[in-house]
Amino acid sequence: MPITVSSATIGPYWHLLDDPAMADMTRFGVVGEVIEISGCIKDGGGNLVTDACVELWQPSPSACEVFDGFGRCRTDNGGQFKFKTVKPGATPGLGNAQQAPHVALTIMARGLTKSLVSRIYFAGDEGHDTDPVLYLIADPIRRNTLIAVQLDPGVWFIDISLQGPNETVFFDI
Repeated sequence: MPITVSSATIGPYWHLLDDPAMADMTRFGVVGEVIEISGCIKDGGGNLVTDACVELWQPSPSACEVFDGFGRCRTDNGGQFKFKTVKPGATPGLGNAQQAPHVALTIMARGLTKSLVSRIYFAGDEGHDTDPVLYLIADPIRRNTLIAVQLDPGVWFIDISLQGPNETVFFDI
């Protein structure tokens, strides 16, 4: 018999989305290559999602008193989100596998009964060919929905599509 997991709204902490410090993952003084990760979220009809809560979870560097590895923000009227963090490094996977540098992404929004979970990798980083998660996505077009492009030094951007022909890969967890 399959196990079902109920969902909950993101409240009562929605007000934290209005605090810009929550999107600055460097706020406690972490040292490293500071980067910006931004993106645009669209629904299946190509409409901007202007009321989403976006969370970023980062496995590298390890969490400590100057880096908790977590950020949260809302999308603006243009469907955009933006985080300031440090560039992650490769992390151990299962067995001897190394995971390419990435961050985990969670999206909560009106109309979603469950949070959507995905990853963001960085174009040009080594390890994409051997990353155990990317390896599971056979279609290179689908795999590319997880790859952010570099717009300027230290500035990364990704389009997120919740449904449709360009749907971003989301994980069933």
